[in-house]
Amino acid sequence: MTPLWIENGRVIDPATKRDGPGDVFVADGVIVARLTGAQKKRAKKIDARGLVVCPGLVDIHVHFREPGQTHKETILTGSHAAAAGGFTTVVCMPNTSPVADHPGTIELINAAAKNAAVRVYPTGCITVGMKGAQLAPHGSLKKAGVVALTDDGLCIQSNELMRRAVEYAKMFDLPILDHCQDDSLTKDAVMNEGTVSTRLGLKGWPHAAEDIIVARNIILSAYTGAHIHMQHVSSAYSVELMRRAKKDGVNVTAEATPHHLALTDESLGTYDPNFKMNPPLRTEADRRAIIAGLRNGSLDCIGTDHAPHTPTEKDREFDYAPNGITGLETALAVCLDVLVRQNKFKLSRVIDLLTRRAAAVLRLPAGSLAPGANADVCLFDPEAKWTYDAKKGFSKSSNSPWHGQQLTGRVQTTIVGGRIVYRAGRIL
Repeated sequence: MTPLWIENGRVIDPATKRDGPGDVFVADGVIVARLTGAQKKRAKKIDARGLVVCPGLVDIHVHFREPGQTHKETILTGSHAAAAGGFTTVVCMPNTSPVADHPGTIELINAAAKNAAVRVYPTGCITVGMKGAQLAPHGSLKKAGVVALTDDGLCIQSNELMRRAVEYAKMFDLPILDHCQDDSLTKDAVMNEGTVSTRLGLKGWPHAAEDIIVARNIILSAYTGAHIHMQHVSSAYSVELMRRAKKDGVNVTAEATPHHLALTDESLGTYDPNFKMNPPLRTEADRRAIIAGLRNGSLDCIGTDHAPHTPTEKDREFDYAPNGITGLETALAVCLDVLVRQNKFKLSRVIDLLTRRAAAVLRLPAGSLAPGANADVCLFDPEAKWTYDAKKGFSKSSNSPWHGQQLTGRVQTTIVGGRIVYRAGRIL
């Protein structure tokens, strides 16, 4: 493998508290402190002048749809979208077809992931068939290689079953990732409940549906000691619940999505299904609370919830269109805009949320440029302006609210295990 010498960039690595001009060296697929004389002679030099050099981004919440829904996305095409967005490590959800509640399905996913452009980690289901009635074989799923358990997209409604699930998962040292939603409060709901839903004549979805389950999970975590992670937090009250739980030392973590950081329910005024998601876009007060939660540590990281759907599925009446949007290719630019430019986050803090802190939630070997770490690297121009054309993107689907919009901040090069997998708009 050709050694790499990345020079002249601004190196930002929160894991090693590095932020400044410098070089990054890669040999034999790992980061090294320096190259030998012989390695320097063979090294491929990458001029990073004007670029930020950071660990490859980490996304612990993506839907790659394989097996069974490959008309929307495959592990290969999803990995290409990830590489184009600067992500080198992703964790895919188990709501495939069949769902990933059996070791055989995990083996199939792992086999497909061997050809992916980035590192793909699978999760397994909490319950059989994701039906919320009977626990899946957590031990067998752990042996097959899952890094967490989740019924993502569905939430276990029985508190007793959820208690047994987290106790069982704790035995195998597996975190539980929970999509927090009380179904009894969201029947037929399609957007946030409030003045906008009333004005648009759409069935409202109260934030209490999320808050109730977040509170339940905090209580169960405190009671059992199990690690429960709250997915795509969207409510100001849920952020406050997480703040209190963190203060009390409860073993819970949470993520925010770029779309909940950037958009509100006001975006739905044109009834565009590309703004329909679960949980729904909420109010400006909720949006600001999520940003504050990332600032003060109530929320741990950013996850895209990349959820591809075909145009045929998405281009329907708003009530009948599926929830979800793609997000891997736009996440970095959106976070730079909302957090750095608008809310004055330090750039290193945002990179931390997208790398080290995301990896730490699931204890993944990623998110660092320390010597000996996997040589997973992202080079991006924080000032590059570009127009996102979702129809020409690398994902198989194009259901993005940012289609046709000008964004600032673009990935130039993505390196995985010392190999350049994406550069200047091309998968290599």
